[in-house]
Amino acid sequence: MPKKNVVIGFMGTQLDAGQGAGRWEKWRPTISLVQQEDTIIDRLELFYATKHEALARFLARDIATVSPDTVVNLVRMDVADPWDFGDMYAALYDWARSYRFDPAHEQYRAHITTGTHVAQICMFLMVESRFIPGVLLQTAPPWKQQRDNPGSYLLIDLDLSRYDVLAQRFGQAHTEALEFLKSGIPTRNARFNALIEEIERVAVRSQAPILLTGPTGAGKSHLARRMFELKKSRHQVQGDFVEVNCATLRGDGAASTLFGHKKGAFTGAAADRAGLLRMAHKGVLFLDEIGELGVDEQAMLLKAVEEKRFFPMGSDREVSSDFQLVAGTNRDLRIDVAQGRFREDLFARINLWSYTLPGLAQRPEDIEPNVDHLLARYGAESGRAVRFNAEASAKYLQFAKSSDALWSGNFRDLMASVTRMATLADGGRISTSLVDAEIQRLRWLWQPAGESAQSDVRLDDLLPDGAEGELDLFDRLQLEAVVRVCRQAHSLSDGGRRLFDRSRTQRTVVNDADRLRKYLSKFGLTWEKLHR
Repeated sequence: MPKKNVVIGFMGTQLDAGQGAGRWEKWRPTISLVQQEDTIIDRLELFYATKHEALARFLARDIATVSPDTVVNLVRMDVADPWDFGDMYAALYDWARSYRFDPAHEQYRAHITTGTHVAQICMFLMVESRFIPGVLLQTAPPWKQQRDNPGSYLLIDLDLSRYDVLAQRFGQAHTEALEFLKSGIPTRNARFNALIEEIERVAVRSQAPILLTGPTGAGKSHLARRMFELKKSRHQVQGDFVEVNCATLRGDGAASTLFGHKKGAFTGAAADRAGLLRMAHKGVLFLDEIGELGVDEQAMLLKAVEEKRFFPMGSDREVSSDFQLVAGTNRDLRIDVAQGRFREDLFARINLWSYTLPGLAQRPEDIEPNVDHLLARYGAESGRAVRFNAEASAKYLQFAKSSDALWSGNFRDLMASVTRMATLADGGRISTSLVDAEIQRLRWLWQPAGESAQSDVRLDDLLPDGAEGELDLFDRLQLEAVVRVCRQAHSLSDGGRRLFDRSRTQRTVVNDADRLRKYLSKFGLTWEKLHR
């Protein structure tokens, strides 16, 4: 047995109006629904406002004249403001939640030709969200007004899975956005790629503050700017990208730089100053090293983020600025909050979306594509193409991915390294001799950190009394080396990756942290004990 056709729609107070004989010569969209020769409307749920009840009843009688088998349910829907999205959506939502839909025996069409534009959009949203389990119905008048010509209609199914080409375009746009955030670099690190994929969704869907953490040089500033450019391409921001390193702000200059000041607010304030928050209006404000802000500036920033309003220095009149905040830090703000250096309420406000960017040493599989990217960028900027010899490339990458490569400056170190080799490359080829020299330079660059990390590993301070004397020389030297690596590493997992950088590739299940934890436990050691 075929399903019944049920149409849900608003009465058109203008298009459906008319009570004289001439009304039959006029195209009326609700009447046209029941005049289609190839479609039978079994029931019509017709929304109307109380003040238009007379017209609604008259229209129902006309429908009965044209299609006596169509049941017309007049549904009174009084909306405080038909042009207010909140009011209109709430009214439709309440109706849909109380309506007894029967998809097994009925198919539903939401008529979007009548009603205010807001009502039509809300009807679209109700169908798209499946609160109304049906499709959209659009009617159109005939080219020439005729009594016997009801015009045409179109059914629009919002199930995008039925539109392969459209779905592919959505997928392509998502892929292009991810590539844009990664600057076109085909990164291979699974953790980093998953992080960027979530950041892409948040960047285009949310205006809430975003907190980027991670070591210096991990790319926080670069990612913040790419997020802004992505939003700009989607017409989600109209203002500028404004960036400031909070570590450079001191004294009165800190509040003045951020919030502006009035002339005469302090010594040297010779003229009014707008401040960076106002410059970021309708745009994105990136506060790098936000943990360096003073407590007073933190309080002012909290008000600006929550209320979009603040007082410039020396002013008794508030100003406004509607910006999205992206904050960056290489510190653990949780520790700063616990020690009273950072406001807990501000941390809670900026921590809705928080992402930790891994350092370069934690992404060894991404070093090669980044080297290729940097060489291509050098070539584009200098007009001189540079490539590695095969042997030189293998040698450089082997060192770059090893535990000897600290990459303490992260991508800044890598960019400087590639730039040096590309500049010195004769004939556009980087040779093994250039790589040997660069490796020596990098070892020297990291030597202070290396010496600090390797200095005085005293096992007798770590092991139980007398335990060191029971170790073979082999075990003692091996344990000392493991302790040095652990003290250089950022985490237990990072230490495991460095120590098991070869054998881990031969395992089907990789759990570097667990392997390292078990090794340390043989000697009664823990990760926490090594970092006291």
